[in-house]
Amino acid sequence: MGVPVPSTDELGAIAAGFGLSPSDDELATYRELVAGALAAYDVVEDLYQQQAPATPQRHSWRPEPADNPFGAWYRQCAVRERADGRLAGKRIAIKDNVDVAGVPMMNGSATLEGFVPRADATVVRRILEAGGEIAGKAVCEDLCFSGGSHTAATGPVRNPWDPSRSAGGSSCGSAVLVATGQVDMAIAGDQGGSVRMPAGWSGIVGIKASYGLVPYTGAFPIEYTIDNLGPIARTVDDVALLLTAIAGPDGVDHRQLQAPSGVDYTVGLDRDPADLRIAVVAEGFGHPNSDAEVDETVRAALRRLEAAGAKVRQVSIPEHLWAAAVWSVIATEGGAWQMLRGNGYGLNHRGQYNPEIMEAFRDGWRRHGNEVSHSVKYVALFGQYMLNLGGGSCYAKAQNVRPLINQAYDRALEGCDVLCYPTLPMMPTELPAEDCSVSEYVARALEMVPNTLPCSVTGHPTINVPAGLSDGLPVGMSFVARYWDETTALAAAKTYESLVGGFPSPPAL
Repeated sequence: MGVPVPSTDELGAIAAGFGLSPSDDELATYRELVAGALAAYDVVEDLYQQQAPATPQRHSWRPEPADNPFGAWYRQCAVRERADGRLAGKRIAIKDNVDVAGVPMMNGSATLEGFVPRADATVVRRILEAGGEIAGKAVCEDLCFSGGSHTAATGPVRNPWDPSRSAGGSSCGSAVLVATGQVDMAIAGDQGGSVRMPAGWSGIVGIKASYGLVPYTGAFPIEYTIDNLGPIARTVDDVALLLTAIAGPDGVDHRQLQAPSGVDYTVGLDRDPADLRIAVVAEGFGHPNSDAEVDETVRAALRRLEAAGAKVRQVSIPEHLWAAAVWSVIATEGGAWQMLRGNGYGLNHRGQYNPEIMEAFRDGWRRHGNEVSHSVKYVALFGQYMLNLGGGSCYAKAQNVRPLINQAYDRALEGCDVLCYPTLPMMPTELPAEDCSVSEYVARALEMVPNTLPCSVTGHPTINVPAGLSDGLPVGMSFVARYWDETTALAAAKTYESLVGGFPSPPAL
């Protein structure tokens, strides 16, 4: 490794950053101590390189614009390792914050373009072992910090129902590739709703499972306490199939200590509507930015379920409205500390790290930091300001308040099978113009999250199911189940899917 010995001036600058003022003699002594301690770094480097995997040779390519009309593909490939298994015959796209060994990635950002992972993420490895084919990398928002689809360095991802509108983010490419039938399934990521939001605005099914059920190993993080990966597909059965293949502890993701393993989520989904008890969360409707047609489309879907025999009642969860503030503090300070200051992975946990991507992101930020999206810059500035001001104490308070929202959701679920509310309060928004103001740019990235944030905070499993169309555009509704009870969330979604005879596809271009 050959780490250079720092000069006394360098150590002096570091000391000043900590508010220290050692003498010149003390700095010279510290320099000698550091020089002796650097041998440990050489040992660790040698040990790491001995066990690090070699990068496989996998062919991938950037599609031509004519073959990528919605801007949803970053790279395409055809990686398959076996012809049998529960995912045999399925083509699957991978969100571009998830490692596919030997295939370049950029996480939607100029800071990582060209980075090539050495190893597959756990979910990718499990897909290949189940016979699935990795069809390519789907565009995601810049460092995944956006609920719109306009911040990726490769350009906007367009809604297949109306290309002038947002497809939702940050897993926009994954959702569009599924909605347009270019792949059968996709892996998406979710920190504030990024499985459910693009599923809702693209008219497909997507589940954010219980926090920790799906291993995050090998995916570029934002903040460990809200990071999730999840499956999306056009049908509930396919979502359940992919979830079955990827779920369960992998032995290295430190978030998975209580996660169950070996569950077949395709079993037990066909239920009589009369056996379904739905509690409609009053606070999920009528937000200041709610569109009336969204609320009415979801209520019409619930009336249809009730007419079929489901027991539907309304509940109030005032804590639902707290989640936006709690999430904002966690994601802003936590993201600035871990993702931006900590080069994605941060420190101080026993999970598996990706040192190569940490180095690449550090170098990429130095070269291309000014090119990141306004939403990322906003997090960097606001998050670091609050860290400077409070020393992380505000983040700590938000984490300590989090259980109150969990408890409120648990209480509401005691008397029902699932909770329900609109996935997004508004219809798909127009993509902002390239020369729009910073305020509009950031608003379009963050305004749609009031109903997705609560379960990002609590960790409950939540599935988006298409409720219907309004003016030719999809409206999604969410079913929330108890922790580790993905089967009930999936069954509620399947009940509605069966009731309406399946979900429509976007019109052909």
